[in-house]
Amino acid sequence: MPSRKFADGEVVMGRWPGSVLYYEVQVTSYDDVAHLYTVKYKDGTELALKESDIRSQSSFKHRKSQSSSSSPSRRSNTRSRSRSRSPGRPAKGRRRSASQSREHKDDKKKAIQETSLALPKPSENNTKRYNGEPESTEKNDTSCIILEQKLKPDLEIKRVLEQYSLRPRKDDKKKEEIYSEKKTFVAVKPIEKVSRRTKELEFGGRIGTFMLILLLPATVFYLLLLCKQDDPSLLNFPPLPALESLWDGRVFGVFLLWFFLQAVFYLLPIGKVVEGLPLSSGRKLEYRINGFYAFLLTAAAIGILLYFQFELHYLYDHFMQFAVAAAVFSLALSIYLYIRSLKAPEEELAPSGNSGYFIYDFFTGHELNPRIGSFDLKYFCELRPGLIGWVVINLAMLLAEMKIHNLSVPSLSMILVNSFQFLYVVDALWNEEAVLTTMDITHDGFGFMLAFGDLVWVPFVYSLQAFYLVGHPTTITWPVAVAITVLNCIGYYIFRSANSQKNNFRRNPADPKLANLKFIPTATGKGLLVTGWWGFVRHPNYLGDIIMALAWSLPCGFNHILPYFYVIYFICLLVHREARDEHHCKQKYGLAWERYCQRVPYRIFPYIY
Repeated sequence: MPSRKFADGEVVMGRWPGSVLYYEVQVTSYDDVAHLYTVKYKDGTELALKESDIRSQSSFKHRKSQSSSSSPSRRSNTRSRSRSRSPGRPAKGRRRSASQSREHKDDKKKAIQETSLALPKPSENNTKRYNGEPESTEKNDTSCIILEQKLKPDLEIKRVLEQYSLRPRKDDKKKEEIYSEKKTFVAVKPIEKVSRRTKELEFGGRIGTFMLILLLPATVFYLLLLCKQDDPSLLNFPPLPALESLWDGRVFGVFLLWFFLQAVFYLLPIGKVVEGLPLSSGRKLEYRINGFYAFLLTAAAIGILLYFQFELHYLYDHFMQFAVAAAVFSLALSIYLYIRSLKAPEEELAPSGNSGYFIYDFFTGHELNPRIGSFDLKYFCELRPGLIGWVVINLAMLLAEMKIHNLSVPSLSMILVNSFQFLYVVDALWNEEAVLTTMDITHDGFGFMLAFGDLVWVPFVYSLQAFYLVGHPTTITWPVAVAITVLNCIGYYIFRSANSQKNNFRRNPADPKLANLKFIPTATGKGLLVTGWWGFVRHPNYLGDIIMALAWSLPCGFNHILPYFYVIYFICLLVHREARDEHHCKQKYGLAWERYCQRVPYRIFPYIY
């Protein structure tokens, strides 16, 4: 094991990724496995650098002074050799003095340096735009294009000066070494591509994640048992059923059939193929967008079953057994995912699930994008079996209500709940491509947290209102129904328009349709929107989500708090996720994120939080 050269807290000079520029940084930590230093720039940006990309301040300054001191001794030789090989030497009568020539070259070099630094590229890190104090921090991408066009003449001057160099051969050789060093650095690009150990543990660390593995299934079963009670008060603890009654092989077979049917729909060669966001290695994975087609095929299959008089309320009669089957399957899937992640390459591990602790990595997910060939397991489970299954469960509850209460039509409350949640699921599948920019896909690994959440929590907890209404019918008037519908529409409009703004801007910031949007530029090349919904609060999509969640619970009345569990849980979930977003964005964007927070002070609820 090579010994480390720089100590924690030491101030050194670190090279910025993709350039030959060095900036003052402070060493914060050292990874013994990857042999990388984590350094912090003055603006708050943290990067991982190799030891070869770090220099001590003393040696850096010494070389700089040595270079400047040695240059006068070479000036006479420089002039004699330059005259002998210069293709365009001016006439004797018009020859400038040596000092004037040097001043002219220095001015040229200074102008060229300023030109090269002033040319911002949205696709790469730009330290000048980030570390400096620009005249305006709110820009649009067209300004970069205009600036580049204006600087073309200066770039031509640079090309000519490089072609007819008046420097000595030693300087030319050094310059070639610097350029070759830069090209090698760009080709390798080790910075930010090496997956490092997860140092900051979330969800309460190892103890917290262990407790969540036990509490999440227990919470689902408790809520479902409570819904079956005549008095579903939270303090009215339901009696525990016999263990043998919770398992049914036929029910488990139906669940497996449902899961693999959705997998077949996912593999159908229909729908477009798009690329996801770049991974830490720079690679982009491909995803087939056909979730809406899968939903249509599922609807056709359900319609055929109903035509042949299949009793869909079978789901209601065996609802607890289906939940147990889904929980067992998600646990088995999580074990498989963790075992296969042990052989995954380092760069394919999740940044949030590479702690080295079994329980924590098992819960959060060790591998970022586990795939079997082109079949992406995480992306498939994110929208298909659980989300489409949620709609099917709601439909089964509607039919069960009609059968149990001898109704010719469903109740108004049941219609509202089914309609609102049907719209939400269809919207998610229609805008399936937007999920590729979410934290679940880009940051979180695929472990027990997402497997259980996608396959158990979403279909069996999100359908709690419909399940509640079967055993506890609630009557609402038409004016109340209209008011609840308006509330849901407001939440949906905020949710959809905010997500569309974010997704379109991330995909193509130079889109002319987004020219009216202002943003704060960052060192990563991305921009932080400060207009539209994202200038109103930092997470407007969360605000819309919470408003819709409330509208889904209101048709159940106010007799019990149980149907409001979803909106209470959802507020807690989104506040916690917002805190995770804040932490990650502060590390990623540094000073730019602080400016954004000053510009947009409210997180989710305007004037409240």
